[in-house]
Amino acid sequence: MTENNETLEIMNPAETTDMKTQLLLFLLVAYGVTFAMGLLTWYGRFITADLSPFPNAQMFYPAAGVMLAYLVTRRKDDLLPKWFYLCFLLVTAAMLLCAVFSVFLPGQPLMLNGQSLSMWSVISQYIMIGGTILCWITLLLSGKKRRAVYGLSWKQGRSSLWCILIFFLLYFGRAAITYIISGQADMVMTILKDPATIIYLLSTPLNFLLAFAPFLGEEYGWRYYLQPILQKRFGLRGGVLLLGVAWGIWHIFLDFFYYATPATGLIMTLSQIITCVTLGIFFAWAYLKTNNIWVPVILHFMNNNLILVVANEYSADILQDQQVTWSALPLSMILNGILFGFFLLAKEFRKGQAAAQ
Repeated sequence: MTENNETLEIMNPAETTDMKTQLLLFLLVAYGVTFAMGLLTWYGRFITADLSPFPNAQMFYPAAGVMLAYLVTRRKDDLLPKWFYLCFLLVTAAMLLCAVFSVFLPGQPLMLNGQSLSMWSVISQYIMIGGTILCWITLLLSGKKRRAVYGLSWKQGRSSLWCILIFFLLYFGRAAITYIISGQADMVMTILKDPATIIYLLSTPLNFLLAFAPFLGEEYGWRYYLQPILQKRFGLRGGVLLLGVAWGIWHIFLDFFYYATPATGLIMTLSQIITCVTLGIFFAWAYLKTNNIWVPVILHFMNNNLILVVANEYSADILQDQQVTWSALPLSMILNGILFGFFLLAKEFRKGQAAAQ
């Protein structure tokens, strides 16, 4: 369903009311649930609970907000992929409960692949994998037409693969430049020569198939739903920049209580905003170019999972309690701005209409 400025002009009052209801429901889930769980994250940090189920659970909320909004306002639409939406919402609820239980019913830690993990962290991983498989099944059973109408089809195959390749090269190029600037140029060859690098990269497509749900959880909310709304209101460039800031701030509780410590939470939040604005530009460019939501979903998956390769550390807790400093922010802003933010000048941001929704 393409919603450009012309369609907005002919919308009747009932359609306008539905859009307002949709936006309200989306915000209540994407930000309201995140804020409520953020308070629980703060409490969990205070009692030193294991918070590892929280980040993955939070990734589901934006898409869950969109799907709930559509189920409420478009329930009579025969083309609504209801079973897929309901399946996704069920998995979201299960992930949320894992996060809650990890604080109030921690249980005994479990050993997995030589690492000690909390019981709910392990359970949440199984729920995410099992839920992803169920989501694949219900999505495929929805049929081509339903997937097409609600932005879930794979399209523009050649352009999509090209965008993915560009991101792959820029991602590792940024890592190489960072190592060289920091005087650790030898790490580049160390990573390239490590057999674990090849094994991990070869297993990445399979890992995506088994864990796409949380990444669709963010991108279906941010890129598919909210980006066109902000672009219509603030322009193609302004809407994407505003979305990047909103996306960065959305991480604030995790920045203070999971990704970093409360003492360095502000630095992590600013770093997060820089990352979300610049990566958000590239993700938006790829989506505008292909109108294929699966491209930013794959890019998001790569961004989150290839950090293990770049850091040359294959640990489940690599993202927790990161060491961040004020001095790292200027380099992050410059590198990300040049490599990813540069795409704000692309022709896709000069077109007369926003991405299709």
